[in-house]
Amino acid sequence: MKTTYRTITEKVAVITGGAKGIGARIAHRFSSEGYAVAVAYRNSEAEADKLVAELSAHGRAIAVKADLSTASGANALRSAVISQFGRVDVLVNNAGSAFYGVLGSMTEEEIERTLGDNLKSAILTSRAFYDDFAFGKKGAIVNVSSVWGIKGASAEAVYSAAKFGVAGLTKSLAKELAPSGVRVNAVAPGIIMTDMLSRFGADELDDMLREIPCGRFGRADDVAEVVFFLASDKAAYITGEIIDVSGGYVI
Repeated sequence: MKTTYRTITEKVAVITGGAKGIGARIAHRFSSEGYAVAVAYRNSEAEADKLVAELSAHGRAIAVKADLSTASGANALRSAVISQFGRVDVLVNNAGSAFYGVLGSMTEEEIERTLGDNLKSAILTSRAFYDDFAFGKKGAIVNVSSVWGIKGASAEAVYSAAKFGVAGLTKSLAKELAPSGVRVNAVAPGIIMTDMLSRFGADELDDMLREIPCGRFGRADDVAEVVFFLASDKAAYITGEIIDVSGGYVI
């Protein structure tokens, strides 16, 4: 864990899978608005430390190494956040990984890892912070699902199933936590320009692009803006929603 400052007064956002890609842009968005930010990562230590150094230009930030597919990892993240910042106001469950291949080719280990990274991590991290939100009677949780969690995808069956699960978790937790004044929503990104696109060739990317009515791939900042909106007071009467951020891909 790397710490830059300590605070118990300003709003605090926790971003899982925050070291790079969409997560890093979400972290930047909250930091630019004065939030203290905790960036959770599993493997990308150098990227996480670099990001925290950048965020420090705006305010407080820490990086926390944790495997959120385990209860011990999720609980360790919560302990680090409360120890350093004393509170949590926003939790963004962005941690995840992709597996591209037909179901018949997947090993049991690959299935468990895909479910663990994309669904179990969101469940366990939400549980770790549950009492902070429920008894604090404030705050927002934003989960990151996927368009594949809306329409499914060939050769990504388990990933799609996990992201459908994230949508179900979102709606269920929204009902459960609403009486405590806590809102729970999700974003479902489409084809976003991140490292995940590197596995596709030029022809495949051209085929994907033709299916997007807006005529371009998404940017990580497109997703970050929607996440920040859902966590903000401007979305005070929105809960249990899955917002498609795909340029019309699922129309």
